Amino acid sequence: MFRKLIMCLPILLLAGTSYAAGPPTGPIIKDFGPVFEVPEGSYNLAKDTHYKVTMDVSATGDFPEDINRSMVSAARFLNMHARNGIEAKNIEFALIVHGPASKDMLGDEGYEKRYQEPNPNTALMNQLGAAGVEIYLCGQSAAYMKIAAEELNPAVTMALSAMTVHVRLQSEGYTLIPF
Repeated sequence: MFRKLIMCLPILLLAGTSYAAGPPTGPIIKDFGPVFEVPEGSYNLAKDTHYKVTMDVSATGDFPEDINRSMVSAARFLNMHARNGIEAKNIEFALIVHGPASKDMLGDEGYEKRYQEPNPNTALMNQLGAAGVEIYLCGQSAAYMKIAAEELNPAVTMALSAMTVHVRLQSEGYTLIPF
């Protein structure tokens, strides 16, 4: 093990970046969405193009205290492109939430009522909302899970259904990230 570490040391020194505390977050979503550096000139979005992007979010963490990994991925998408020369004004982003992930859209009060702790996704949702990310919750999933509109985090908009949001945003030129 020690030998492998010694062999890797020159690579780590040449990289010039320390990830001892993990990769950095920001600049768009300050506290979430860690991003690793890649070699300059790597394939990227075109800097002079305006993008409209959606992500489908249905999975949730295994435990009530888990942060939703798909929402962290949305933060990562915004941060990595900002760190690599794409202006924030050139990306419109929307999250389409349904199924089990619906619980993650609750405000702290509704979340505490159900899980006896504050929603671990509150700060992330607030930062995404402040960055202009639209977060839509499937009204069908919400009704099934007995989540009322007034229980939602203020960054979340209730929709008729997730399918409705997908169809409408596609007709408005949004591209779905397929994972």
